[in-house]
Amino acid sequence: MPDVLAARNLKTLAKALCEAKSSGASRIWGIGGHVIKVGVAPLIIDLIKRGFISAVAANGSIIIHDFEVAAFGATSENVVPALDDGAFGMTRETGEFLNNAITKAADEDLGLGEAVGKAISESDLPNREHSILGAAYGAEIPVTVHVAIGADVIHMHPSMDGAATGKTSHADFLVLANEVSKLEGGVFINFGSAVVLPEVFLKALALARNTGHKVDCFTTANFDMYRHYRPTVNILQRPTQKGGQAFDFSGHHEIMLPLLYQLLTEDDAEA
Repeated sequence: MPDVLAARNLKTLAKALCEAKSSGASRIWGIGGHVIKVGVAPLIIDLIKRGFISAVAANGSIIIHDFEVAAFGATSENVVPALDDGAFGMTRETGEFLNNAITKAADEDLGLGEAVGKAISESDLPNREHSILGAAYGAEIPVTVHVAIGADVIHMHPSMDGAATGKTSHADFLVLANEVSKLEGGVFINFGSAVVLPEVFLKALALARNTGHKVDCFTTANFDMYRHYRPTVNILQRPTQKGGQAFDFSGHHEIMLPLLYQLLTEDDAEA
């Protein structure tokens, strides 16, 4: 890879992740649903196993796509015709499995991400080895799921429990804030969440600093097809104004994430 411009920045990001792994600082990967839809979940699972990811933060769509890959080996639907006849998002198995796991989590005082990872890991779903949440649960690293009520298809199902969803997603916010409190010298990456995760990350950082944690110098990066306001301001600019570095990468996830993966695994092999 050339050592110039964006390629140099990608190498610098990979180096920061390697250094954070060595020091034990947080390596938090934020992901949106399309990261799973374009087929790069196996790379994320391998990076979890290699220690390059210490926590995963996700919007609510992640649990849907992650479950469907584990259950059916694929996750997508043709939205336009399904929307026309009211079938969009109405897959019974998806709604029942996830909403039941969330309701149970609220009763057991678990976070949403942990509960879904546990449910997938303990299930007989035929492709559960391809689940990011299942892999994280097995590796004992947190997955935090930050839900916007009404934004995800499982919220249309009769099994949806708003109180349980709110309780378990709030628990995940506190888990994320704890991970952010250990971000000094670490890395936060956002892959493909244009609104929810940039807003959640900023509040988690504010809470970590408000409770006395030194989180001043760290690395952030944003990956997406287009540049958006909230990731630019809430992930790249405001959090690092006290120190650290920030990188913005534009491109398709199915191209950019494998490039970063290759750099990390090359460094891992050399180490």
